[in-house]
Amino acid sequence: MSAETITTAIFLITAVVATAVLVNAIYPVIYSTAGTFQSSTHDADTRLRTDFKIVANFASPAGTADIYMKNIGSQRISTAEIANANVFCGKTVGNLLTYGVTWSADIVPADDTYWDTGETLHIHATTSIDAGKTVYFQFVLPNGIWRSQEFNAESS
Repeated sequence: MSAETITTAIFLITAVVATAVLVNAIYPVIYSTAGTFQSSTHDADTRLRTDFKIVANFASPAGTADIYMKNIGSQRISTAEIANANVFCGKTVGNLLTYGVTWSADIVPADDTYWDTGETLHIHATTSIDAGKTVYFQFVLPNGIWRSQEFNAESS
C-alpha cells in the first residue's frame, strides 16, 4: 500500500512540475501574440478612420500644381505625418517625378498642428508640366493611405 502511495505521489509531483514547465514555456508566447494582435488592431483602426479626398486641382504651364484635399475621415493627421508623406507629380503615370518634386503643404485654416476632420490641405508642387497635357498626382501618407488624380495642365 505504501508503494502505491509513493508511486502516486511521484506521478502527482511529476504532473505538477510538467504543468509548471508548460505554463512557463507557453505564457510568454501568448503574451507576445496578444501584443502583436493589439498592435495590428490599432494600425487597422487608424487606417479605417483615415480618409481624405482630392477636391480641387490646378496646374499651370509654368511648372506648378496646386491640389486641395479635404480630410473626410475621423482621424486627425499631424503635420509630421504630412511632412513624411510622399508626393508623386508628373507628366504621366510612367514618368513620375517623386522625390525630385519640390512641394509644400498648408492646412486651411491653420489653427493647430493637425489636419482635422473637415479641414483642407493645400499642396503646392513644382514639377515639369506641359500646357494642355495630363498631369498625374498622388499623395501617400506614411500609414499607406493614398489618393491620386489625373488632370490637365492649363494652357497659357
